[in-house]
Amino acid sequence: MTPSKRRKKNDGSGQPVRSLDYFFAKQTAKATSTQTTTNTRDGVARVEQDTANLTDEELARKLQEQWDKEDQHHGQGGGPASSDELYEEPKKPAVNCSSNGDIEGVKIPESVVLAKSPKATASKQNNTLSLQSTASEEDTITANIPFDQSPLEFDPSTYIPDLQKHWVTDGGQATYALLTRCFVLVNSTSSRIKIVDTLVNLLRTIIEGDPSSLLPAVWLATNAISPPYIDLELGLGGSAISKALKKVCGLSDAGLRTLNHKYGDAGDVAFEAKKKQSFTLRKPKPLTIKSVFESLVRIANSKGQGSVENKQRIVERLVQDARGAEESRYVVRTLVQHLRIGAVKTTMLIALSRAFMLSRPPSADFEIREQKAMAKLKKEELAEIYSRNEEIVKACFARRPNYNDLIPALLEIGVCDELLLRCGLALHIPLRPMLGSITRDMGEMFTKLQGRDFACEYKYDGQRAQVHCDEKGKVTIFSRHLEVMTDKYPDLVALVPKIRGEGVASFILEGEVVAVDRESGDLKTFQTLANRARKDVVIGAVTIDVCLFAFDLMYLNGEELLDRPFRERRSLLKSLFVEIPHHFTWVNCLDATSADVEAVQNFFKSALDIKCEGIMVKVLDNLPNPDLVGEVTEDAPSLPPTPKKKKPAKSKTKSMVTSDADKDEPKSTGRRKALLSTYEPDKRLDSWLKVKKDYSTTSETLDLIPIGAFHGSGRKAAWWSPILLAIRNAETGQLEAVTKCMSGFTDAFYKANRAKYDPDDPDNANTLGGKPSYVEYNGGAGWPEVWFEPQEVWEVAFADLTLSPTYTAAIGLVSEERGLSTRFPRFLKVREDKGIDEATEAAELATLYRKQEAKVVKEDVKEVDEMDEE
Repeated sequence: MTPSKRRKKNDGSGQPVRSLDYFFAKQTAKATSTQTTTNTRDGVARVEQDTANLTDEELARKLQEQWDKEDQHHGQGGGPASSDELYEEPKKPAVNCSSNGDIEGVKIPESVVLAKSPKATASKQNNTLSLQSTASEEDTITANIPFDQSPLEFDPSTYIPDLQKHWVTDGGQATYALLTRCFVLVNSTSSRIKIVDTLVNLLRTIIEGDPSSLLPAVWLATNAISPPYIDLELGLGGSAISKALKKVCGLSDAGLRTLNHKYGDAGDVAFEAKKKQSFTLRKPKPLTIKSVFESLVRIANSKGQGSVENKQRIVERLVQDARGAEESRYVVRTLVQHLRIGAVKTTMLIALSRAFMLSRPPSADFEIREQKAMAKLKKEELAEIYSRNEEIVKACFARRPNYNDLIPALLEIGVCDELLLRCGLALHIPLRPMLGSITRDMGEMFTKLQGRDFACEYKYDGQRAQVHCDEKGKVTIFSRHLEVMTDKYPDLVALVPKIRGEGVASFILEGEVVAVDRESGDLKTFQTLANRARKDVVIGAVTIDVCLFAFDLMYLNGEELLDRPFRERRSLLKSLFVEIPHHFTWVNCLDATSADVEAVQNFFKSALDIKCEGIMVKVLDNLPNPDLVGEVTEDAPSLPPTPKKKKPAKSKTKSMVTSDADKDEPKSTGRRKALLSTYEPDKRLDSWLKVKKDYSTTSETLDLIPIGAFHGSGRKAAWWSPILLAIRNAETGQLEAVTKCMSGFTDAFYKANRAKYDPDDPDNANTLGGKPSYVEYNGGAGWPEVWFEPQEVWEVAFADLTLSPTYTAAIGLVSEERGLSTRFPRFLKVREDKGIDEATEAAELATLYRKQEAKVVKEDVKEVDEMDEE
């Protein structure tokens, strides 16, 4: 039979499922006159007669026993049976099998595995049925490795010889079971110490046992296959996973739906489906770390005609070859890109730095530390040693965020100062942007920066952009998430030659792209900018004009400027680049100190008046005012310190990760430490603070009605998140969808809300069977998985009201085509004192929107009147 023929599955198509009984009866009816065939037919008849009360597994064993007798008969002069005779001719008493072990026209139970018997292999005969438990085929060596031990106790060399013997059959490559073992242990703990330790031990085992698998292992453990600036996306929909689970695990549509409702997470669904499938039709080929990663890359690279079918085949093969329920869980979670093991980027970088401190590949000779000697160190000494390595690895990845660059360098030279040179800034490779800490109000900002000189900048309501230009004039633009935006802004690309001043050969600068009115320079909303096309934009077709407001310069003429003070970087930016009004300019700024309270407050108010989000406040110089110079310690680390996370003052139990951060903090002397004014990639520090209007305690709030919800993802998979909220329309009596909210909820609230609105409880009157007729929502952002019986009012804070094509709130009152929605909605509390008849009404929402839009005009008129009086 050709490999293209597939086994029929219980796929919900309504086709009858043929059992083994049916198969045996059909064989009996096709008996021939030859002695061999007669003997076989009689055997089948006897099996059929005796199988009324046998399980599928016992039936298969009887079939295997009969086939063994046939093999003996052929070996004693009965004549060899060719491959064609056994598997192609329907008149023969054998099963039609494809080359991959599938059986056509027969519903073989999952308790049967098709595998080559030793005899058949030796005599080059074809496959025969044998019983092979999937569970028994799991890698018992890997399954017992104590990855969660302390790295100072764990010794990879204890396990590597046995592992490598096991890997020989897989080309000597580390199996995916190794990753699965790590994922299971990581998923079973919430301790950051344990998570880091487990990853360290996994990485050390791969470094010493199969270094070539380290790079794909790191990509898989971080739930990615490439950096964000390389366009390599899986592009898999949920239907591909569903089809694979139904086909491989024999699930019906109803069965899959039941599991989805019960577990919510695709990986957990795969786990349950595979757990019930204790035996498989073909002996799975063990997955290796490399093969899984390469399969994902093939999926991502599959384009054009036939790509959907090709992706589906790869997905099915991965699910099929996953051995055991746990492998299935993590293969599927990887495919849907929700691994849920808590191994975020920072955790992986810490693990890498520690792994290369203790282990190296067999071919490398860089220095590593003695494990026993490390174990004798005090906790503080150990934290200090760890910290140095961690800062180097983090700094490298922040400057060049690509494991394809970092891992090969680590395998060659380990963690050392040279690594910083190899993984420094590079043109057309984005560095991770520096981030600002959030302040809830102006008073908190002044407290944090007391005694410092700082610059206040407008925080424009646009899109952060990182612009790279080399000596040849090639320009690349990246978003704050490191995605390429060059095609989106061809007008900015064309602008670069005009803004480069004399002597500027290459640079990396950062700014905010804002939609503007080209004639007046008036700023437009982020929503306007979002309506601009994202790909293949032609300059002549641009209808939404933008201006780039530059605020930092990180690289100039081949030299990094990250260690220069902000005042110096800003001075270079303003002196070496050419301003073009309404096209390219600098952010509006004000230099101040903590004594200039009124001036800063007026500056903040002016930012809000022109539709900015708020202000950014940045420390100008590395050294504080003279009376604070003593705060800088002499033994400060040469690398920029990692900010210390707030911990309870009396806590004595700190994770190693926290201790590492503590090491970088100067010891408390009763005075504040100096805030650095250098550019710190991928760090959120108090040397940059943001004060936004949506953090103000005086923000408007809305009273909204929860009407539906969506399945959460990741950690929130078991809960409802986000929640669909609505206002009421007093004129029509309808509830009009206004926003989706997923901010401001506690875990306890999520749990209680999920229990309250439980669609699986037949006695629960809080949920509805479908969208009620009195709810208006066009579903542009997706339809809720559950609809609520409207009965509560929630108080929700927000930043702005915007026009929306998705939501229907107040439609016709402000715009005939679009409703109103909120930006940055945040749940505050349940309004126990209000019924749904007291929720925010459509006319109220429209009034708030008009008030928001008219604010600038009213303030301008007021200022003119005051000037006239003067």
